Amino acid sequence: MPSLTRPTRLRTHPPAATDGGAERPVRVSPVSRLLLAWYDREGRRLPWRSGTHHSPADPTDTMSGGPLCRQGGRRATPVSRTAKGPTASEAGFVADPYAILVSEIMLQQTQVDRVIPFYRRWLERFPGWTALAEAPPAEVIRQWSGLGYNRRALMLQGVARAVVRDGVPATEEGWRALKGIGPYTAAAVTLFSTGRRTVPVDTNIRRAGGRLLLGEPFPLPAGDDRLRPALQRLLAGAARPADLVQALFDLASLVCRKTPLCPGCPLRAACPAEPRFRSGGVAVPRRSVPRSNERRHAGKTHPDRIYRGRILRLAGEEEGIALRDLGPRIDPGFVPVRDNAWLKAMVDRLVDDGLLTNHRGRLSLPRTS
Repeated sequence: MPSLTRPTRLRTHPPAATDGGAERPVRVSPVSRLLLAWYDREGRRLPWRSGTHHSPADPTDTMSGGPLCRQGGRRATPVSRTAKGPTASEAGFVADPYAILVSEIMLQQTQVDRVIPFYRRWLERFPGWTALAEAPPAEVIRQWSGLGYNRRALMLQGVARAVVRDGVPATEEGWRALKGIGPYTAAAVTLFSTGRRTVPVDTNIRRAGGRLLLGEPFPLPAGDDRLRPALQRLLAGAARPADLVQALFDLASLVCRKTPLCPGCPLRAACPAEPRFRSGGVAVPRRSVPRSNERRHAGKTHPDRIYRGRILRLAGEEEGIALRDLGPRIDPGFVPVRDNAWLKAMVDRLVDDGLLTNHRGRLSLPRTS
């Protein structure tokens, strides 16, 4: 198992929130104690867990904790026009919903190590809701370029504009009402920014939680209706529910992988799936998630999204690029007779998605939206 041993650190998320703002007495389960003790020793240090953006504050953005509300070098309690109940602060730490949402959107279909530099650059350029909401769309796309799935950038800007207009959502349902925010993201942002015991379920939580709580070696999405109540019961007894979920993420990434490293697992004695793996009677499926249905043009090395990213990078140059010159610039093996229709279809999709403009055959990033 990868060694990440370090001295015990302060918890990274706020305590569990209650309607009155005070922590209620809880009975911590043995599973919670074991998992949190391991997380405090071995958990990954990720910038969106640190309580600070490592970036200049947006001087106009009080909703994300600008310089007018700073405490001890860390962002102070975010001001929400719609916020109710307790603030998410503890020992100087405040979980900023803006930074959390940025990280969650970037982490969709993208590996952690790849996200980290993009996350830091993004928060340097757009440190809060207002900065992102007011930015030119072309600049938003440029900052995202290289991360992939570029529609996420404009979706995130759309959320920022809604928040500036209507306030930061105070509930999971409020987040889900925003265009582009699905059930997992709404639950995650609510949990990590407020400490309320919402239950975010993604592939990692499904795998580690399903094995630990249900004894399923390879849990499937169809079983989420059983998994959610089990996770809810686990979180109900935890004073640190957000850290407990982060601990499950890290356990899934470092130990409870597709082929789990059971001998090094801190919860092996409590895991009902461990004996099945130890006995060797579990067949590891070739795929535990459905195969991606990405478009790929015949004879091309990469899926279309790679070539779309190259189109956006070229369109982001100062003068843009002429459509007639585009093919060989994105694909050295471009053959006009074979590939012109494919290229035009990609350009048209980018225009339809609001990521590109085509003015008389010259492609550039949109200046307005």
